[in-house]
Amino acid sequence: MRPPFCDPENEPMGPSPSGSVEKSAGSREELLQKLRERIVGFAASRIQRDAAEDLAQEVLILLHEKYAHLDRLEDLLPLSLQIVRFKMMALRRKTQRRGEYTQVPVDEIQIADGGADPLTAAEQHEMRERLIRAVSQLGERCRKLLAMKLEGKTFAEIQVAMSAASINTVYTWDFRCRKNLLDLMGGNWEESR
Repeated sequence: MRPPFCDPENEPMGPSPSGSVEKSAGSREELLQKLRERIVGFAASRIQRDAAEDLAQEVLILLHEKYAHLDRLEDLLPLSLQIVRFKMMALRRKTQRRGEYTQVPVDEIQIADGGADPLTAAEQHEMRERLIRAVSQLGERCRKLLAMKLEGKTFAEIQVAMSAASINTVYTWDFRCRKNLLDLMGGNWEESR
């Protein structure tokens, strides 16, 4: 183990003629490769493998940019593990903030059918049939008045279209037509059972 402060007289100055710069670059690459394996293993034990590899890549970039002066495994390993811990906490906060922990896979979501259940559909079909039979028995004026109301026309517009003397006449026709329709349906909108 090298002491933190070395005697400058014993330290080699610059690259040696045998190419120690290439040797140190190669050893740094080997060191970073070993470090990457350890970082990925540590992170993968706590998060998903692909996210662990992404975090390891981020840590290695940070070590390369900010800590290029460190070249020993004893210095880089604790530092890199501390950095990956911070990055994992940040990733967890981000996924929690986005609600990714509470997300349910699309395959597991049960979506309610927008249509009516069979009983309601059958009741609606019967009601429609009763209504059609009753409307077909109404007089011409009542059928025309109901058709205009279904089109969304106001009583004033119906008065003009049907050439009624006053709007009160239209109100009276409407009341009588609805009463007649109710009588034709058996005196009750719902079918009696």
